[in-house]
Amino acid sequence: MINWSAKSSYNCQDLREIVRILRHPGGCSWDQEQTHQSIRRNFLEEAYEVAEAIDEDDPEHLKEELGDVLLQVVFHADIEADAGRFSLDDVADGVCKKLIYRHPHVFGDVVVHSTGEILSNWEELKKKEKHQETQADAVDAVACSLPALWRAEKMKKKAAKAGFDWRDVSGALDKLSEELDELKAAALSGEGDPAEELGDLLFAAVCVGRFLDADPEDALHAACDKFSARFRRTEQLAAERGQAFGELSEAEISALWREAKRLEGT
Repeated sequence: MINWSAKSSYNCQDLREIVRILRHPGGCSWDQEQTHQSIRRNFLEEAYEVAEAIDEDDPEHLKEELGDVLLQVVFHADIEADAGRFSLDDVADGVCKKLIYRHPHVFGDVVVHSTGEILSNWEELKKKEKHQETQADAVDAVACSLPALWRAEKMKKKAAKAGFDWRDVSGALDKLSEELDELKAAALSGEGDPAEELGDLLFAAVCVGRFLDADPEDALHAACDKFSARFRRTEQLAAERGQAFGELSEAEISALWREAKRLEGT
């Protein structure tokens, strides 16, 4: 039997203790079997659920999802504490030192006059901290585990700091057209690798979005939502007319799709 007393309210120290109990003899066999790798996806899913709660503007939901992310942090730190490599306090120590180092205008004597200067200083301090001697080092350091659209956007932003960029959106649009032509050639006539050309097209589209100040993930999510609603309407139109959707021709489906699109504005 574990030595534990229920409380009406718990704090972060209680969370650390609960995780410790679960992960050690007398606790939970499932928790004891977990590794960083086995719960890696859980961490990602919890982070996305935080994002969903933020989008919903729901404080209660956000509180719950932040708790789930906090659990993941404590759990991973406890695994490392058992291995004798670092503890949760070491994690806190590291991030505190990072915040102090990257805010010299608050904790030091650096004078800034705008948020732009603050961000510029942050990037330069980050490069020094991570021993990035060139802008290419900064591009390489963008996490491979990011969603591909965000990774592309972040890499392009860092390359732009070295002057590798178009002057305005027209150059980016020309590049997008060029990549589309190359994808068509690869897909229709076998000139090149279609998958590679598709990747180049998506990367070029992200570059266009940067000039439009459009988050590529948000833009694609919005397109997905629009497609879902329009597809449902298209299917409903077919049903209203007694048509079996799966038996319609491409031309008939296209006509219904255009009608569904028109009805969106009514």
